[in-house]
Amino acid sequence: MEQEVRTFGTTTRELGKLADWLGEASITHVVMEATGVYWRPVWHILEGHFELVLTNAMHVRNVPGRKSDANDAQWLSELLAHGLVRGSFVPPTQVQEVRELTRTRRQLVRTITQNTQRIQKTLEAANLKLASVVTDTLGVTSRLILKAIHKGETDPEVLADLACGRLKNKRSELVEALRGHLTEHHRFLIGLHLRTIEGLEKEIERIEKRLGKLLKPLAEQEARLTTIHGVSTTVAQVILGEIGWAMERFATVAALISWAGLCPQMHESAGKRKRNRIRKGASWLKTVLVQAAWAAVRTKGSYFRSKFLRIKSRRGATKAIVAIAADILKAAYFILRDGVDYKDLGPDYFERQDKNRAVRRHVKRLQALGYEVVIAPVA
Repeated sequence: MEQEVRTFGTTTRELGKLADWLGEASITHVVMEATGVYWRPVWHILEGHFELVLTNAMHVRNVPGRKSDANDAQWLSELLAHGLVRGSFVPPTQVQEVRELTRTRRQLVRTITQNTQRIQKTLEAANLKLASVVTDTLGVTSRLILKAIHKGETDPEVLADLACGRLKNKRSELVEALRGHLTEHHRFLIGLHLRTIEGLEKEIERIEKRLGKLLKPLAEQEARLTTIHGVSTTVAQVILGEIGWAMERFATVAALISWAGLCPQMHESAGKRKRNRIRKGASWLKTVLVQAAWAAVRTKGSYFRSKFLRIKSRRGATKAIVAIAADILKAAYFILRDGVDYKDLGPDYFERQDKNRAVRRHVKRLQALGYEVVIAPVA
């Protein structure tokens, strides 16, 4: 097999030269490693001109001690020529845009949480026990009090008068909680974090509008996903952004669950299972599904709660919740593939299965003893 090694820059002009060189050499397939975001510009330049294969760097490791970019390129080309490369999932452009928006939204929400915790830390430093009376640090009452503190108000009686709703009944507790030692430095930090949070909330609103525009043609699929217990609109958008809406990319539902990392690893030697942990996979999707699973198991009289309690009694809550997350993804797969709503199997699903299993077992045993068995329900 003839090989030729050339080096190109990373600018658009240089990548264009790469495409021209590959075309002149009558290349039909191009393989590259998925390293961060650095493969994307190359992919966008070559897409539509060649059959592109993106591979996981962990799956194509070469012999240790011979690592270089040129050696890696030659090794990848050799693996591709022999059909030993398994392509990674590269979603279409629209799916990638939804994915980037949902991931950015989650990062902004995480930053809001961090700033909220810094506000709580500042209040504790000033000996203001607001969190012991008010549950939500970013609620209506809390924000009014924090803004008044930032503007210079220190009188606990005046601050307690800002309470709204049911917190008005806790005025005396608020007065005692708001007696502290506030300094100019504390007020500056509170104002800084409040402005940061408000700015991030505005950006999240813009992301929500953008997502609504991108997912408008998929409003039906999004609504069907929300029929699954524990799946909110936010979770449905994450599912659509991470796996797309065309399930043909995944050969089976088991392939999708494996890709998401919601199944045990296979590590067997000499007939013994060495490890039983879940495999690494799509971390952005996996964590959201686990959160949705915790919400789903709180729904009384549902299949998810019944299965969670059944597994939890034998293997613990962690393994049980991962199993529920896998079931949510499985339901999403069939909903998107077949265009149907979610149908709960019911809390007595396993009882029915156990009963049918027992009936089949006893019938088979009687038949083995030479009896003809006719089953009829009791009138």
